[in-house]
Amino acid sequence: MWLKFHRVFPMKVILLLSLFSFSCLLSGQNLIGFKDFEIRRFMKENKGDMNINKVNNYSFNYLKYTDNSDSQTLLFFLTTDSVCRSIRIICDSIVKTEKVKEYNSLYKKKGENIWVDTRNGKDYLIEIRDEQWCSVITIEPFK
Repeated sequence: MWLKFHRVFPMKVILLLSLFSFSCLLSGQNLIGFKDFEIRRFMKENKGDMNINKVNNYSFNYLKYTDNSDSQTLLFFLTTDSVCRSIRIICDSIVKTEKVKEYNSLYKKKGENIWVDTRNGKDYLIEIRDEQWCSVITIEPFK
């Protein structure tokens, strides 16, 4: 019995750690570098409470998602090749509080309302700015 458990246990631990790291990526929504179809698939599979909105904007190429309660809007800004180059989240104070807790647990804090996400050897800056009626979260490559 011990021998069976001992052989299976490491595989289960590896699988659980892999799933945990993948879920961390999913939580933070840092999809920079993803193509538009990958973002659409990700959102459909992992963020079913978010609805894609049709956007007609000739100045910017982006995907826009809103949640059912209108407390959060996600904008994925795309290059001309339809690759995500930055993300903007516009949210109310309740969502902001949740995001701060999430970012504190996932990323390295760099300052007040500023974090750094390191993924695949690249750094991404996450910053929250408070506006009069909402908070604006920007995720972009660290410059």
